[in-house]
Amino acid sequence: MAHGEEMGYWQKTPVNGKHYEWQLSNGHQWLPIDNDHVIETHYCQPGAKGITVDFTNRQVFIDFDKLQTLTADLGVQRLSFLRQGQTEDVGWYFRDDQLWREYGSQSSNTLSSSISSANVERQFALSPRGTFSFTVGSTGYSLDFSTMTQTNCNTGLRRKVRRRPKFTSNTGSFYSTSVSSSQLTDGGYKWEFMGDEGRWTEYKAHVCSFDSAAVEGQYQLNPQGQLHFKTKRHSYTLDFSRMSQVNDRIGTTRAVRRTAGYGSQQNNSSGTLPRWQFQDVGGLWKDYSKGSSISSQDLELQYQQNPSGTVRFTTNDFSYELDFSAMSQMNLSTTTTRSVRRLNQ
Repeated sequence: MAHGEEMGYWQKTPVNGKHYEWQLSNGHQWLPIDNDHVIETHYCQPGAKGITVDFTNRQVFIDFDKLQTLTADLGVQRLSFLRQGQTEDVGWYFRDDQLWREYGSQSSNTLSSSISSANVERQFALSPRGTFSFTVGSTGYSLDFSTMTQTNCNTGLRRKVRRRPKFTSNTGSFYSTSVSSSQLTDGGYKWEFMGDEGRWTEYKAHVCSFDSAAVEGQYQLNPQGQLHFKTKRHSYTLDFSRMSQVNDRIGTTRAVRRTAGYGSQQNNSSGTLPRWQFQDVGGLWKDYSKGSSISSQDLELQYQQNPSGTVRFTTNDFSYELDFSAMSQMNLSTTTTRSVRRLNQ
């Protein structure tokens, strides 16, 4: 099998409800990868470019778009164990100015009334290297499967496209078409625990079997739940409601944090989070700060969770509602409305 061969499909009964298996080849044989649910969780997020795994005592990076490794002598493949007549639940996504959006999802605005992931998947099955044309209103688009790009036929604007399976487990669907695209940004969220010497340490798959993407996936399933995982020496419980990690054997407790905008920060020249401002009296733009009970970082977290939602907060005198879709802030007592903006730094 070639170095970058695409995912395979076997007619085989799933083992323990798992219908996939990730394998690496050393040139002689294909070997299963331990804890490949971590790879699958990451792969199912359209914003994930790849993942680093520990294989035979060395770290290997898997490129999800090319389904290749960066290690010359190692090949990678994803096998899908499907029963006769069974099909895999697949999502199709395009990258807009900020986020990965699923075709047909509510968050994809006008595209929601046009085509869905299922529509695109049917066309892809007919011609995996062909093109698919569709219209939204008076605008025509062409989706090229060979280059995985979408082109606006009027303006020529091209956007990246990705095809990823929906993660499933014994408990059911991990991601659905209605999930907000907040966790679908490149890199998603960063999960860290307070390590030795007071340093924040990110969860890494090759160390504790769960990385940031996998932890985020479990968090999305149940933000008040718990996650159990192991390292080579210990087992731990991560409590989302308390944002803490406990060593199950000796009881040591460490603080945990979830950082918004992870990965997408790289798009900013200064590497910092976007600034949120409101237009005050006289047309002056002012930053949200902790002095007003909510900061730019707080707003960015809420925005990443639901870019078309609202958030409420209070100052010493008034309560407000900020509408992300309208980019406006309203005083709930006086109904005074002010413009809001989000600045990439």
